Amino acid sequence: MSATEPVLEVTDLTTRFTTPDGVVHAVNGVSFDLNAGEFLGVVGESGSGKSVTMMSLLRLIPMPPGEIVAGSAMFGGQDLLDIPGDKLRRVRGGEIGFIFQDPMTSLNPVLTVGRQISESLMLHTGIAKKEASATSAELLTMVGIPDAMDRLNSYPHEMSGGMRQRVMIAIALACSPKVIIADEPTTALDVTVQAQIIEIVRGLREQLGTAVIWITHDLGVVAGLADRVLVMYGGRIVEEARVHDLYNTPEHPYTQGLLQSIPRLDQKGSQLLSIKGQPPSLYQEPSYCSFAPRCPHVFERCENEIPHLTEVAPEHRVACWWDTAKGEPRDV
Repeated sequence: MSATEPVLEVTDLTTRFTTPDGVVHAVNGVSFDLNAGEFLGVVGESGSGKSVTMMSLLRLIPMPPGEIVAGSAMFGGQDLLDIPGDKLRRVRGGEIGFIFQDPMTSLNPVLTVGRQISESLMLHTGIAKKEASATSAELLTMVGIPDAMDRLNSYPHEMSGGMRQRVMIAIALACSPKVIIADEPTTALDVTVQAQIIEIVRGLREQLGTAVIWITHDLGVVAGLADRVLVMYGGRIVEEARVHDLYNTPEHPYTQGLLQSIPRLDQKGSQLLSIKGQPPSLYQEPSYCSFAPRCPHVFERCENEIPHLTEVAPEHRVACWWDTAKGEPRDV
C-alpha cells in the first residue's frame, strides 16, 4: 500500500440478501484501503458486487432484504457500519458524496435542482438559504452548466441526461467531501457527454484533492482515470494493482479475459476474445474459487479452496492458485 494515510479502510465486508429463492451472497469478505486524494477504479461484470460493496459502506442497501453480516469500514476514526443513524447521515453527503448511476431516479422530480443542492448545503454546513443558493449556482458553474442562476429554478425533467448528471456531481461536491463514490455515472450517457463528465470529475479531483471511487465495467475509462484498480468477481476482489501494472501484467485469468475482450489500437487485426461460461450463482456460499468453472487454468485446488489475495509484486495482489506468468500452480 501507499505510505499515504488511508482515508477509508474496509475490512472483511460481507453483505447478503434474503430473497424468496434463497440467500444471495452478494459481497463475500471484501477488504481494501482508499488513500487521501486517490482515484480508485472498481471494475467487473454485472453482478460482481461492485455497487453493493460501495452502497453497503454508507448503509444505502435496503434492509431488509439486505443485511451487512460482517466487516468494518473505518472512516475518520469511526466504523461506518456501526455508528448511529444520525451520525451516518452527517457523513452521507457531508464527508462522503455519492453519484448514482441514474440521475432521473435519484433526483426528486418535484423539487428544483437549486433547492436540492441548497438543502444538502444547509443540512451539512448550517449556512443560510441565500448563501446556499449562491453557492449552488457556483457549483453548477463548476460542473459546466451555463446560466447557473437561471438553472437553479429548473426541474430535473427540464434538463438533459448530461445536465442531470452534472447536477448529481454538484450535489456530491456541495460540502467538499473527502471521498466521492461514483456508481457508473456515465453508463446512460452518449459518448461525447461521457467524455465531458469524466473530464469534469478529473479536473475537480485535481482542484479539490478529493479521493474518488469510480465503479464501472468500462476498462477504457479506468485506464485514463485511476491510480489503482480493484477487479471484482463473484462478490470478491480477485486482483488489485496500480493501473499501469494491471494493464501491462494482469495476473488473474479473469482480468486477462476482460482485457482481451476490448479492442486495442496498438494491436490491429487481433481477435477479440470472450470469457466462456456464465457468471457464478450467488445463492450458494462460495467454498472454492468462483471463477473455476470458466477458468482455462483450473486444477484440483481451485475447486476445493477459496484463493486469498497474495502479493505478487509491490502494490499488486491477486487471488488465484495459478501463476499465469510461470504457467504453474502458485506456491502459497
